[in-house]
Amino acid sequence: MKQRCVFLFLGLLLSSRVRAQVSSTREYAIRPEKSNLQISVYKEGVFKAFGHNHSISANNISGRVTFNQEMLAASSVDLAVQAASLSVIDLGESDSDRRQVQGTMAGKEVPDAQQYPEIRFTSTRVAAERKTDEGWEIRVEGKLSLHGIEKSISLPLHLTAKDGQLRAGGEASLLQTDFGIAPLKVGSGTVKVKNLVRIRFAVEADALGP
Repeated sequence: MKQRCVFLFLGLLLSSRVRAQVSSTREYAIRPEKSNLQISVYKEGVFKAFGHNHSISANNISGRVTFNQEMLAASSVDLAVQAASLSVIDLGESDSDRRQVQGTMAGKEVPDAQQYPEIRFTSTRVAAERKTDEGWEIRVEGKLSLHGIEKSISLPLHLTAKDGQLRAGGEASLLQTDFGIAPLKVGSGTVKVKNLVRIRFAVEADALGP
């Protein structure tokens, strides 16, 4: 009899915890007009002083976020960027230089938006680094699909959730060659783009439902 009571108590305790976790879970939709991804591409080579660093921006970001502040491991994210939305925003460059770089991006080298129209990230694990006064420092692991190649990556994020709004931001570095992209070269390689690129992102999402 006592053993049956113990099992019943444990079952009720587990059930209450599951209900609490479910009630703490909220679904969010990413707001494209409030979200941004920026890619910094740097020059190198013998005559790199005659080349230019480039900044590339994407605003067509969509997706869903599942967030559970009581159990961060139960959270997830599925995010998509339309490759055709990538645009050159180089400051201090002439219009003709920007058009030339934009034309290169529209080609098959990077990112080949016609064949690979979508850049996608799907999380596989969410872990808390630490709690802050404003939110959480977390690490999101997942699969990044870019240029037809899928790779596992890890993203450090700062996240806040308040009044039905979720905001997350962070940065990471990627090697272009990991995704089958050859860094561009100019002048027989005297000026070229570094393999390593820096990605910065800021995402805002609204809660779905009450």
